[in-house]
Amino acid sequence: MPRRPDPASHRWWTLAAVSLTQLLIVLDSTIVNIALPRAQADLSLDDAGRQWVVTAYALAFGAFLLLGGRVADYWGRKRTYLLGLVVFGAASAWGGLTHSGGELLAARGLQGMSAALMAPSALAFVTLGFPDGKERNRAFAVFGSVGGAGSAVGLLLGGMLTEFLSWRWCLLINIPLVVIGLVLGQILLTESHAEGDRRYDAAGAATATFGLGLLVYGLTLADRSWTSAATVGCVLAGLALLAGFVLIEHRSAHPLLPPRVLADRTRAAAFLVQSLIGAVGMGTMVYLAFHLQVVLRLQPVRAGLATLPFTASLMAAVPFAVRMIDRIGPRRQMVFGPLISTVGALLLTRVTSGGDYWIQILPALVLMGAGMGFTVVPLNNLALHRVAPQDAGVASATVTATNQIGGSIGLAAATTVYTAVAARSGAAGQVGEAVAGHRAVFAVGAGIFAAAAVVSWWLVRPGGATGQGPVRSSSGHSQGAGTIGERPGTR
Repeated sequence: MPRRPDPASHRWWTLAAVSLTQLLIVLDSTIVNIALPRAQADLSLDDAGRQWVVTAYALAFGAFLLLGGRVADYWGRKRTYLLGLVVFGAASAWGGLTHSGGELLAARGLQGMSAALMAPSALAFVTLGFPDGKERNRAFAVFGSVGGAGSAVGLLLGGMLTEFLSWRWCLLINIPLVVIGLVLGQILLTESHAEGDRRYDAAGAATATFGLGLLVYGLTLADRSWTSAATVGCVLAGLALLAGFVLIEHRSAHPLLPPRVLADRTRAAAFLVQSLIGAVGMGTMVYLAFHLQVVLRLQPVRAGLATLPFTASLMAAVPFAVRMIDRIGPRRQMVFGPLISTVGALLLTRVTSGGDYWIQILPALVLMGAGMGFTVVPLNNLALHRVAPQDAGVASATVTATNQIGGSIGLAAATTVYTAVAARSGAAGQVGEAVAGHRAVFAVGAGIFAAAAVVSWWLVRPGGATGQGPVRSSSGHSQGAGTIGERPGTR
């Protein structure tokens, strides 16, 4: 059998393949949003169950990402990537064919767990394939913009599938995409994994997974009562387990998340900004979908189309962001981007029950999308700058985990804010209460965007990474990506 070409000469094709997977992962975090009202009615879900169709995916995804990153580093990135795709396809088929609300939630959780295997491997391939220079900026721009666009594309596609076929196709559509991903992955990707001792940190994995899970679950209970025993108990238990995770990682000889990954101030700032962006992104987009359908009474397809300006402005901003990053530096761009999105979110706080989409929502979506476009270009680059190759998988997992956990917490917090404000608004009728709740959610989103700008200004080092420097090993020596700290394998 002839030997396949060296994948280093096909790294842009590799980027295209893993970007398709990134689109699939992000798309599935939003594609069900517009389908929620019909799925809720079809499966007799209550409002809490409706929220968990989204939360189950995001929570399982975020909670298992660190473990998924280490599995990729130790067991093999290509092997882990392909396994994740297979399980994701099976979970999608299960969720799309079920007639039980409980089974749908379980299937969404399994989707999230399998996405936690795919995502770190996908981002690690980008990190190791583009170690430095302007090509690295362009590669992260492509990968980041695909992820950013995936949210809005999911809303549009979800609306079309729900209206013309069934909400079930929002899950079943994943199956052909998974098949394409498996074929491309098998052809284009080369196996690699970290060298040395590859023992797993079982205690770290358990405390991180259960700690994150309990924290987010406790926050989802807060929409009923912040002072109930269940809410307080879950939140405190989650925080205690996460504190234990930090202690374990500092003492473990084989940590799940090596402290050196978080030691760099700029990288830690990028992780924090990623979590803030994830929090406002998920909460705002979910409640925007509700506003378009419940308040403006748009059909699913029109509601999906109504979100396209967000994607269009994000994609339009990316080329400018790539050129600007070498001129003004990532720090200023990480401040500039969230501030633009802050203005957009503030515009959404002006929505009314009889408002006009073109005046109240369109300008806000354009500004939010443009701000996100300027933010995503430097964000992943800073988060993975100078990460040692043996930590590429877990560092990539941390990038995605902060986004997903931020999204889970953000959605739980948004639901709490919405419930509290809508109940106390005194507005006439259900629509009036909904508008009051939506305004409050959008106001909180604006505050979180502004906080991301402040974090970037204070913590990102001036003149930080622009993608020009080489990847460094943990000893500090410059290395080419994929040459030190990982062992190439055969296909």
